[in-house]
Amino acid sequence: MKSIYNNYINSFKGLSKEVWWLSLITLINRAGTMVIPFLSLYLTQDLGFTLENVGIIMSCFGLGSLVGAWLGGKLTDRFGPYQVMLVSLILTGVLFIILQFLDSFWSVCGGIFLLMIIADAFRPATFVALNSYSKPENKTRSVTLIRLAINLGFSAGPAIGGIIIATLGYRGLFWVDGLTCIAAGVLLLVVLNPKKVKVQESIQNKMPLSAYKDVPYWIFIISMVLFAFVFVQYFSTIPIYYKDARGLTEAQIGLLLAMNGFLIVVFEMPLIKFLETRSLSKIAHVMIGLLLVTLSLLIFNFGSWVGILVIGMLLMTLGEMIAFPFSYAFAMDRARRGRPGEYMALYSISFSIAHIFAHNSGMNSIAKLGYETTWYLAAFIGLLGILLLLWLKKVLLKSTRN
Repeated sequence: MKSIYNNYINSFKGLSKEVWWLSLITLINRAGTMVIPFLSLYLTQDLGFTLENVGIIMSCFGLGSLVGAWLGGKLTDRFGPYQVMLVSLILTGVLFIILQFLDSFWSVCGGIFLLMIIADAFRPATFVALNSYSKPENKTRSVTLIRLAINLGFSAGPAIGGIIIATLGYRGLFWVDGLTCIAAGVLLLVVLNPKKVKVQESIQNKMPLSAYKDVPYWIFIISMVLFAFVFVQYFSTIPIYYKDARGLTEAQIGLLLAMNGFLIVVFEMPLIKFLETRSLSKIAHVMIGLLLVTLSLLIFNFGSWVGILVIGMLLMTLGEMIAFPFSYAFAMDRARRGRPGEYMALYSISFSIAHIFAHNSGMNSIAKLGYETTWYLAAFIGLLGILLLLWLKKVLLKSTRN
């Protein structure tokens, strides 16, 4: 037991204090975004929108995320990550508070769109800042620590969110989301002000390659879109499936989602440290992760036993733990060829594109075809992503030989 504990502690050693501060800011911010997992339920039950309406709103969510990621990358390359993160956190907090007062379909569409533009400008800026605060040998573990913070917040958020819904209603979530985002911005202002800290490393490239002309990177980005298409179902169709098809309450759904965050907090860092010692490439690890996430949805069709929901969550969690850190590490490696904000914006945009199409098509699919067919279609999309990653491996191997 002592050896396990020591190995766990050692997996965190060597990371800079700036990475730890950035992780704490992310933890505070993420703990407050508890409205996101319940958004589809809020829209259908509290505002009375149809599944088709929710699909369109979630497409606005994704479109705003796409614009925000692109804009965040541009602004990061021009002004630096600190300024972008600070403005994004403060304005996101204000918009979360305002969002609760919107109740018509088009006002919610516009509010969600604007919110996600501001909120997701934070993502590429965070990636670039994380790279600047990390030593080269610690890149993958640094992003794993950020993910640990995200999932620690995600672990607490849904559980607390379920309690808030039961006591104060859905609107109480928007106040918590807004105030925690503002608190995270204040902490960023205090502890990561560039006048007070120095970066460990900056990417300097006198002849930067445009990310938009990097063909292998585009293959990677398309595969990430497909991966995200499967993964983001856990933020829209899956909560509705839990409630309508499996009869779970909001509190039970919150606990099931919280299990995902808890497992990541406990196991992801030691797992990544172990996998880094293996001979598999980053792309191979991403393939394994995508396969597990795909199986997590497919397994829903294999019976009505409630334990399948837990098994599915375990598969998704393990796949997520493997795919995300190594996909980020691959993206950051490619970013050395050009402008880091541009590269990391594309990485973020891959998930934004999935938000635009995945939620809407998922909602329409379950409305017209049912849950079983929807999970089979998601599995097919996951398979396409795996095949693209196999192609990418061959392209990269050929380029190294030439």
